[in-house]
Amino acid sequence: MAVVELTKDTFTETVSGEGITLIDFWADWCPPCKAFAPVYDKAAAKHGDITFGKVDTEAEQELAMAFEIRSIPTLMIVRDGVTLYSHPGALREAALEDLIAQARALDMDQVRKAMAEQDGAQDAAGAESAAR
Repeated sequence: MAVVELTKDTFTETVSGEGITLIDFWADWCPPCKAFAPVYDKAAAKHGDITFGKVDTEAEQELAMAFEIRSIPTLMIVRDGVTLYSHPGALREAALEDLIAQARALDMDQVRKAMAEQDGAQDAAGAESAAR
């Protein structure tokens, strides 16, 4: 599958659906971004069932700020609308393949359950501190 350029107008629609989406936050002037690009493109060609997107942080500064991108490249992995991974740094092919395998292997029902439990615990802690 080809890598798609993501903008503020297309980002939400692209990542909110079902399936896995990888997003590479990059800039043209960034040497590590240029080094990571062939690795990312090769993975995109290999995994046709996954959406691979790129966000040019220079052209899409609002998106970069919204996701608090402080270092590039930054790779984000979203599955079924849930952000699973966001970390700066250029990855080697084996590391990227491992992350993809981990994203595929996750039981998203368990992920959503854990998130709901965490949100419930935070809500309870907030209510307890507000009562003091």
